[in-house]
Amino acid sequence: MTEIFSEEERPLKTGDIVDLMRDWKEIMYKIKCLNPIAQVGLDRLGEEYTICDEVADADAVLVRSAVMHEMEVPEKLLAVARAGAGVNNIPLEKYAEQGIVVFNTPGANANGVKELVIAALLLASRDITGGINWVQEHKSEENIAKLAEKEKKNFAGSEIMGKTLGVIGLGAIGSKVANAALSLGMEVIGYDPFLSVAGALSLSRHVKVVKNVDDIYRQADYITIHVPALKDTIGSVNAEAIAKMKDGVVVINLARDVLVKEEDMAEALKSGKVRHYVSDFPNSLSANMEGAIVIPHLGASTEESEDNCAVMAANQVRDYLENGNIVNSVNYPNCDNGVCQKEGRTLILHKNIAGMLTQFTAAFAAHNINISEMVNRSRGEYACTMLDYDSATPEHIAEEISRIEGVIRTRVIR
Repeated sequence: MTEIFSEEERPLKTGDIVDLMRDWKEIMYKIKCLNPIAQVGLDRLGEEYTICDEVADADAVLVRSAVMHEMEVPEKLLAVARAGAGVNNIPLEKYAEQGIVVFNTPGANANGVKELVIAALLLASRDITGGINWVQEHKSEENIAKLAEKEKKNFAGSEIMGKTLGVIGLGAIGSKVANAALSLGMEVIGYDPFLSVAGALSLSRHVKVVKNVDDIYRQADYITIHVPALKDTIGSVNAEAIAKMKDGVVVINLARDVLVKEEDMAEALKSGKVRHYVSDFPNSLSANMEGAIVIPHLGASTEESEDNCAVMAANQVRDYLENGNIVNSVNYPNCDNGVCQKEGRTLILHKNIAGMLTQFTAAFAAHNINISEMVNRSRGEYACTMLDYDSATPEHIAEEISRIEGVIRTRVIR
């Protein structure tokens, strides 16, 4: 067979990343925590792991809110796991180009956010905070009890039972919110153009799923948003959308601040079109909106949510480092073949272009290696291929594969 990978054809150059790994049980992995990570999560890492002080030494990073866009990371960095759902603080495209897999933890904090949405419904329907503030202002008065009986009418509100809640986004959080609202006696309508099978199965059959978000705007007394910040969702709740809503609607946004065009929301609050806007994202505009109820980003701030996110992030990092499996990545496709039962495994991160698989298999065939199992997944510009085989890994296979145009990172797992 003609040798297709040679120094002359495509020598290794800066940007090629090759990880030649020994038996993983002999490796001491180094993990950098950019934010405090719950100990219950760190405990999921085995004795082969140490927590390091410098990013420059890290094989993987665990992060919550720290911003990584301008951060210098080492070429050896394999993974970043966000202990939470949002990844706006991580440069996804840049890391994809460098062969750094970024994970998040969808659903791990879903119950905590769901409970805060229920609190938001009650805060927006009854002036609880106004009443509490009144008590604090008059707490030194001896006859406060009599005063309260006279003043409480100023803080009266309405009940949510029988009202219609519109849920935009029926993923892990949205489906929990919808089901909880039903149990509180609300009518619930939901919208999600990408509703997954798992999401559909988790929904109560009493949730009316609509095909057009305008149906939410027209019918709902309360609207809660649970979608990621994407090109099509950023600023989607704007003046045009608000104009379609019922007068006196309540809008709840515990998902991402950028989903709502807050200048338009401020105008809607002034005019009375929107009765209350509940946001979990304080800034100089939202904090000063008359009629806004702004919470200091408490959506996932529960002990249980932080523990769940930490455990999920640690498990994902460990599975990737030890087995090469990619689960819940946000910049690469998921690629999971369990624990390797064969003699060897190689993981290849590469561009999603034609002809890659033929070149990978040819590289192994040149060493007389039979590939017994192969998993190939793609997502947009990027793809990953996992190869399991019955023979020992050829000594220089990682370098050979990394010379193929379009390969970003090659990892010999065993």
